[in-house]
Amino acid sequence: MLLDGEEWEARFIGFRSEAWRLETLPVYRVPQEEEEIRQFLAGERIDPHAYSDEYTDDLKRVRREGKTKGRVHIVTRPLSEYLRYEFMYYEPHVWAGEDIRIMDVTDRENPLADVQDFWMFDRSEVVLMHYASDGTQIGRELYEGDPEPYREYQRIALAESVPFEEYVKGLDVRT
Repeated sequence: MLLDGEEWEARFIGFRSEAWRLETLPVYRVPQEEEEIRQFLAGERIDPHAYSDEYTDDLKRVRREGKTKGRVHIVTRPLSEYLRYEFMYYEPHVWAGEDIRIMDVTDRENPLADVQDFWMFDRSEVVLMHYASDGTQIGRELYEGDPEPYREYQRIALAESVPFEEYVKGLDVRT
């Protein structure tokens, strides 16, 4: 089943305890981000201490409700311009309550090399994220099989990653 619109949004409102994502790409092409990326490339930066938007507000709601939202992003250095842009927003997202972790596979084998991006809700419902080779999203598909392999992918990703704030210590991702 392909998910879109309200049906997709309902996953983020209706999960009971956990929404979790594995990100595997160095670039995501999202039309809503195009202007922000242009500004970032021109040298503009957000103030992470003052930044707030619908996403950070929703993260705070999730936390107030006793739920968790998290992700692991698999990266290699040097970081792509897109990752540097995305990292700028990760800081206020972490402060708002998202558990963001980084798995850097620059100098080691990627234990999840053949795993595609996915969201998992309440460790029982998996949505496969489909992307074109340039990072443009082309679909979301409700996975109909046993979620156990995805729970194992999550376990590996969490074990092999570090918290975002630890990862960026000493990295100059703001330039």
